[in-house]
Amino acid sequence: MASIIRSCLEEFNAARPGTVYDDPTTDDLSSVFRQPGSRYFVVTLEGAVVAGGGIYPTAGLPPGTCELVKMYVSREFRGRGLATKLLGRCLEEARRSGYRRMYLETMPELSHAISLYQKNGFSFLPGQLGHSGHCGCDLFMIRDI
Repeated sequence: MASIIRSCLEEFNAARPGTVYDDPTTDDLSSVFRQPGSRYFVVTLEGAVVAGGGIYPTAGLPPGTCELVKMYVSREFRGRGLATKLLGRCLEEARRSGYRRMYLETMPELSHAISLYQKNGFSFLPGQLGHSGHCGCDLFMIRDI
């Protein structure tokens, strides 16, 4: 997943410090998602990992809120509805886990993702919630689940 995440950010000119691009945990997602209240989903097609995304109880978020994290789809597999399905699975898992809201951080360069989020009920916030450690993101969104 780390190579998919980084190649997507490079593709959209969003590979900058303070994002998941240079976050050392990107290379060890299996350890990160051992945290209670977290879950990560990986999509495989044609024998290869092609997408992933998850939920995480980011420190400092309001009670009942999780963060949508590290959701990326490999370029070759876009346009097949994978991001929509993956987002739906994350929302379903968050609801099942007792979360009432989902928060995310993104960047203007990821306009296709922003459009997906808006179509799925996310709205913009005026500022950051929680302590994700990703100071390079400057757009913040949330939705009830």
